[in-house]
Amino acid sequence: MKFAVLDLETTGHGSEDDILQVGLVIVSDELEIIDTFSSFVRPNIPIPAFITQLTGIDDTVVAEAPELNEVLVKLIPQLDDAVLVAHNVGFDAGFLNQALDRSGYHMFAGRRLDTIELLRILYPTITTYQLGAVSELFGITHDQHHRADSDAMATALLFIETVKKLRKMPLLTLQRLSALIDDGSDLSWFIKLTQQKMEFHTVFESNEFDYFNQFALKAREWTDEQPPRSGSGTEEPLKDVAFDSYLADVKQRFEQKFENYEEREAQAAMFQEVYSALNSNKHLLIEAGTGTGKSLGYLIPALYYSIQNGKKVVVSTHTINLQEQLRQRDLPLLEEVLPFDFKASIFKGRGNYLCLRKFEGKVNTKDLVSPIEDTVTAAQMVVWLGETETGDQEELNFGNKGADFWSTVESDADSCLNRACPWFKRCYYHRAKHEANIADVCITNHSMLFTDIQADHRLLPSYTHLVIDEAHHVEEVAGKHLGMQINYFSLTQAVLRLFKDNRSGLLPALRQKLLHEDNDHQTAWIETIDTVIPIFQEVKEHWDKLFEMFYSFTSTSSDGQTDNGQAVCRLKNNLLPAGWEDAVTVEANVHTELNRVVRTVDKMVTDIKDRIDDSAVQAIITDLNGAVRDLTRVKDELRTFIKLELADSVFWIEASSIYRYRSVQLYGMPVDVSAQLQKHFFDVKESIVLTSATLSVQKSFQYAEEQLGLNGYEEQGRLKTVQLPSPFNYREQALVVIPRNFPVLKGASVDTAYLEMLVKSLADSAKETKGRMLVLFTSYRMLKQVYEPLKDQLSEAGIGVLGQGIDSSNRTKLTRRFRQTPESVLLGTSSFWEGVDIPGEALICLAIVRLPFQPPNHPLAEAKAEMLQRLKQNPFMKLSIPQAVIRFKQGFGRLVRTAQDKGIVIIYDTRVIDTYYGKHFLYSLPGPKIETMHTDQMVPRMREWLEAKQEEPMGVQAAPSSEEEKR
Repeated sequence: MKFAVLDLETTGHGSEDDILQVGLVIVSDELEIIDTFSSFVRPNIPIPAFITQLTGIDDTVVAEAPELNEVLVKLIPQLDDAVLVAHNVGFDAGFLNQALDRSGYHMFAGRRLDTIELLRILYPTITTYQLGAVSELFGITHDQHHRADSDAMATALLFIETVKKLRKMPLLTLQRLSALIDDGSDLSWFIKLTQQKMEFHTVFESNEFDYFNQFALKAREWTDEQPPRSGSGTEEPLKDVAFDSYLADVKQRFEQKFENYEEREAQAAMFQEVYSALNSNKHLLIEAGTGTGKSLGYLIPALYYSIQNGKKVVVSTHTINLQEQLRQRDLPLLEEVLPFDFKASIFKGRGNYLCLRKFEGKVNTKDLVSPIEDTVTAAQMVVWLGETETGDQEELNFGNKGADFWSTVESDADSCLNRACPWFKRCYYHRAKHEANIADVCITNHSMLFTDIQADHRLLPSYTHLVIDEAHHVEEVAGKHLGMQINYFSLTQAVLRLFKDNRSGLLPALRQKLLHEDNDHQTAWIETIDTVIPIFQEVKEHWDKLFEMFYSFTSTSSDGQTDNGQAVCRLKNNLLPAGWEDAVTVEANVHTELNRVVRTVDKMVTDIKDRIDDSAVQAIITDLNGAVRDLTRVKDELRTFIKLELADSVFWIEASSIYRYRSVQLYGMPVDVSAQLQKHFFDVKESIVLTSATLSVQKSFQYAEEQLGLNGYEEQGRLKTVQLPSPFNYREQALVVIPRNFPVLKGASVDTAYLEMLVKSLADSAKETKGRMLVLFTSYRMLKQVYEPLKDQLSEAGIGVLGQGIDSSNRTKLTRRFRQTPESVLLGTSSFWEGVDIPGEALICLAIVRLPFQPPNHPLAEAKAEMLQRLKQNPFMKLSIPQAVIRFKQGFGRLVRTAQDKGIVIIYDTRVIDTYYGKHFLYSLPGPKIETMHTDQMVPRMREWLEAKQEEPMGVQAAPSSEEEKR
């Protein structure tokens, strides 16, 4: 057997397009490259400009190339008896067959394999399947992207790696894959062939895996015992070591490990401040600018305090990204550097971990809602089980329906059998929980902090010392968790788990099992299932009707939109939309029907549980219990929402005109969470350290203290506030340009003249910086309005445009594409204002289109403003300004990520220099050079700034004077 790895460059994707270049690499069954072939092809149509831009192939390159027929004569013999392989084989095979057919040859009818499909299944944790990026990941040299010869060679080398991995897999894993992908496809044939070869050679299973219930698992059994510390020689390694001596030792170890190690003044100060707060049982608000090294700034003192005092420290982050950074980068580094052993654990919300019992049931019964997508997801996870030690979904790169599949196999409290589960000693969630209990430092996230409060502190290990990173998000996360949120799929997904059709779902699965049970009650149980299933259809009809009503309220509401274009309708007891009473009636129907069905299923489940001992039936019963509890929760929350019964809360509906009633989200949130934060955290914990790059507004922590419930703690001596400067030299590294003749937008509408001026200025600036530009918007609508005209203006210069929500909604994917395509401009909104890290030359210009004020008519902002007005305070100064300044500082922080970065920030919103509140924004920046000028002067000034190497830049002070403000 041989494999023909093919790549074609073409004039486009249509049936009228021609082949420009052919690349072929022949790989033997022993996975050696035995032949190659490549040739340009003279097309019958001119080569479009965008293809030349992509491939570097223009009409002059192919002018002397052979015609298609001459190339096919050489290509066809190479394809005889070969398996055709390509990266997206459908495209290349389709074009090849089109060319063969046009030239009068038989079309290729042999087997095909797709390297994208192989990569998806065999490398379930890689985050990209784009050929250039994945080649880089595998260390494959691939210099000429979008050239057929280079692409074919890169694909061949990738194919060899994937097949090597397939042939080294545990036989059990191959058998599972073979049983799952049993659809008669060429991939199915190839996996079965590999499996048969392994079985023929009588391969013995390696002892590096734990083989259980016909799965090969990487993670072995865990025990409840607390392992002793190893290597430290004593249970109290820091008993007589002063903190300063410890820091000196750590510094020395860093110097030995890193040749160019330099102590950062701000980080050294942070070590002292964090330790002092933990040790003296005080709270600390500490703002540390970009480049301080915050993670190590709190981990190094926290670990010392924890080990010396035998007290656990919990660290909480807002984003999973930061949690993963701590796991993959900071903790391994500290394991090498710190002068003692420590135990650190990562503990996330339960739904992040796989339930092996549920997954086993799912795979054994092939209970797949989307047969094609779910099969691939299940196959990915079978491979992943042989590689993961955590069972954490964050490691997986799912396809489109992957998240839906995960929701059916994730760990959850309602369906957990605990120690009665055959998988208990291999359970990822219970392992993570045990590790959190025995760790010195447990790293979790803000959501988990509040979930733990709602679960009466049964989830996190008990703790008195807490470090909160990304602390500017705490208030927002508290609101979400202490409030409620329902969407259209809250009920529909729970119902789908119970019943999709006569073959899929927990109720049909239970019915099937009961048919084989010899029990006096069997007939009654089956009758109950047959009675209950139609009720779900009725509930679903009422639910759809109710959500259509909710959608109609948003479409007729005058409450405006969110920054991502969602229509909003606020609900007040004394001001409800027309037709609300009808919605109350339909909700009553949903409530009654769900009550009836929940009671009936509960009674049946209890009866079966007591009378049938079969483990498969018991497993289904357990999952049924969980699904029914989900329904009960949805039913109760919907009742709370429809009656607007949540003290001191604001209620509203959001929806999108694209997905209509299916996009409806119902919210009920407390207006002020400061009292709850006080009650659950600051009054009861000994020491809480809150840190972020953005906690202060105009050098003051007043806003943060008010929002977090820390008012008065400083006067009581229980709180200290510290602001640490960034180690970067912003005056030399960042130039802020404000085009003073730029028009000011009034409200949300954008007139044509403004749009044309903005697009022209962005295009001129992007041409000067050769792309490498991030543009931050506050509204998705304006981003869409700018996207096409900017793309048109930049296409001639060979600069691409990437738009959030247009090219992709995935921030990570968009950022990676931006990095890999230097000559491009990235347009982002909402999530791009923070957490995006693009260091070095990849980003040298940041444009902020408007100051990031929250829409004042958003229900939560409106309710907060009403509360402040009742307290005789100014909502704009007390709320809108501080929120916008913190967001603005986050956006500004995207530009300078290292001490070597240098770049320009353009602020198109002249309110920063024309209004009395503008100084709040500029004074909050970390001292960059700020210059105002006419739009025409911007590009020459940008060129001058970027060309200046180490010269002292000319210019004005770091913020405008009062005279400038008046002008």
